[in-house]
Amino acid sequence: MVVARDPERVEALREAQAKALMLFEEVVARGLIVPGVGERELSDQVRDLAAEMFGIRAFWHKRIVRSGINTLQPYRANPPDRVLEGDDILFLDFGPIFEAWEADIGRTYVLGDDPAKHRLAGDLPLIWNAARDYFEADAGITGEQLYEHVLALLAGRGWGHGASHAGHLVGEFPHERINGDQVDCYITAGSTGPMRRLDAAGNPCHWILEVHLIDEERRFGGFFEQLLDG
Repeated sequence: MVVARDPERVEALREAQAKALMLFEEVVARGLIVPGVGERELSDQVRDLAAEMFGIRAFWHKRIVRSGINTLQPYRANPPDRVLEGDDILFLDFGPIFEAWEADIGRTYVLGDDPAKHRLAGDLPLIWNAARDYFEADAGITGEQLYEHVLALLAGRGWGHGASHAGHLVGEFPHERINGDQVDCYITAGSTGPMRRLDAAGNPCHWILEVHLIDEERRFGGFFEQLLDG
C-alpha cells in the first residue's frame, strides 16, 4: 500500500528546513568559519545565532561541529575539541526545533585549496541527489534498499562511508523515538519495512537522508543531510 503525503505536515517540515538553511547561510555570511576557531566555540556561536535570528532555544539532537580528522567520526562519537586550521575541512550538523517541528541539516565547508577536500565536498550533494532520485523512483522502497544504493554510490565515487546508516525519521518534536533496537526507524541494513508508511500516531513517515563520505587514506570526511521526502 502506498501512503499518500500529508501536505500540511510536509509544508511544516519544509518551513523548518528553510529556516535552518537560512541559519547556515548566515553563519557563512558573518564569517564565523575561520581558522583559529575551536569546534566547541563555533558550535556555541551557531547556537547564539539561532537564538538571535529565530528565538531558538532547543535542538532535538546534540549540536555537531567536526573538523579535520574529527570528520571521520560517526554521530555518536565525542572526539576532543579541535581548532580549525587554514587548509581544513569541517561539517556542521544541527537539529533546531521551529515551532515544534524538527529540522536536521548537515553541510560541509572547505578552507583553503586542497583539491581532494573540494572534490569530496562537491560530491556530497551529487550523491545525495542521486539517492533521492532512487527513492522517488520506487514507491515501495525499503530503508535497506536505499542504504545499499547509497553505499554503491559512495563506492562508485571512490569514497568510504562514515556511519552505520544513511538517515532516519523526522517530524514533530519529539518524533517517533529511535534507538539502536528500532532498525526500521533508520535507513540501514535490516530496515526491511517500506519507507512510505504510517508512523505510530497514524501519520505518514518522513525521512532525513544523510551522506557521510570519508577518505580513509587522507584522514578526512564530509557530511550532507536534509529532508528526503519533502
